[in-house]
Amino acid sequence: MHQRTWVQLERWEALTPEQRRKFPPLTPDFVIELRSETDRLGPLQDKMKEYLENELRLGWLIDPQNRQVEIYRPAGPVEGVSLLTTLTGESVLPGFVLQLEQVETTRR
Repeated sequence: MHQRTWVQLERWEALTPEQRRKFPPLTPDFVIELRSETDRLGPLQDKMKEYLENELRLGWLIDPQNRQVEIYRPAGPVEGVSLLTTLTGESVLPGFVLQLEQVETTRR
């Protein structure tokens, strides 16, 4: 499993210096989980749902084994899309684009 997270600067700056030095007491606004070959899918999906319960705004679970991406948003069901797609940061991270079709092409 590989994970990247993003938190709005205002939320980070609201933390005390002590909180910043330790594990910060906040949920990321945006998370990317990349399932590795040894990861079981269920625990990763549970983790994404837990993030949602704690105010995650956008999450992507990239699953190369099943060639799909699960998109998690606070309102609505999990959306599954093909691994050969382009994802955007939507309103959470405007301007951020991940072109998965290029990633897939380089893996071959």
